[in-house]
Amino acid sequence: MSRIAVLKGGASLERQVSLRSGARVEDALARLGHEVVPIDVGGDLIPRLRAERPDAAFVALHGRDGEDGTVQELLEILGIPYTGSGVLACMRCWDKVMAKHFFVEAGIPTPDFFAFNETAFRSLGAADALPAIEGRLEFPLVVKPAAQGSALGIKFARTPADVPGALVAAFSYDQRVLLERHIEGRELAVSLLDGRPLPIVEAVPRADDFYDFEARYEIGRTEFVCPAELPEAVAERAERLSVAVYRLLGCYGFARVDLMLEESSGELYVLEANAIPGLTETSLLPQAAEAAGIAFDTLVERLVELALRRDARAPV
Repeated sequence: MSRIAVLKGGASLERQVSLRSGARVEDALARLGHEVVPIDVGGDLIPRLRAERPDAAFVALHGRDGEDGTVQELLEILGIPYTGSGVLACMRCWDKVMAKHFFVEAGIPTPDFFAFNETAFRSLGAADALPAIEGRLEFPLVVKPAAQGSALGIKFARTPADVPGALVAAFSYDQRVLLERHIEGRELAVSLLDGRPLPIVEAVPRADDFYDFEARYEIGRTEFVCPAELPEAVAERAERLSVAVYRLLGCYGFARVDLMLEESSGELYVLEANAIPGLTETSLLPQAAEAAGIAFDTLVERLVELALRRDARAPV
């Protein structure tokens, strides 16, 4: 068995979700017979990793520093194999605007969008361009931070009057915002394990008309249907699109691709990819794995095996 450092917590806005993911992973690793080294990531991360000398790191961090390639780069400097995607793939997935430009260039359907940073909005007159943006995208719009996870900072703008408040909310999470055409329809998620799609999950919020942070992580706020009840051709296309996104962004080990199935047209649109899906009780990847007959402990063991395949770049 191996000595595995579980990196969790940290200082991001998704700290509590990360702690929950990390705790589940630690329990699974212990049941599997591994030696577990829990690390709540902070300023002492490098000294602790050097002192503990783990065989691999299980990255259960969510949000900034955990999903954007930062901790992955540090692990590569130390020569410690780790779970999940590498630095570049994490950067691509974390930056929603960058990812969407990749989708457009590759011909992968994604909702029409515009993006600008805070400097453009405050200093270069981007605010005056809002009527043109609104006219080209049509309402309702989805306004979201360019880099953030777990639906944090995402707002609906049903009318032009809603846009300023939605922008303020998004800018409170990131210096760049994304305005995206809202797709009315069904919210789907395709999780991938070692590049292969697991059964599709559909998220159906019970009360609100938007799958927000609270609905995502509070048990009972959202109904999850897995496998999603879809026509075979639609399910196959969702899987093909998700595999294409996984490969395009350079993901490794596991990932999750979020899509919308438009009610009016039946078309599928890729919203984003998540390089480090959550592993909490309500997270979609474990649900998809279970539907495929993969128990949580088996899932964790598989991710560790994939991590140990990595070539360490330098000794600790």
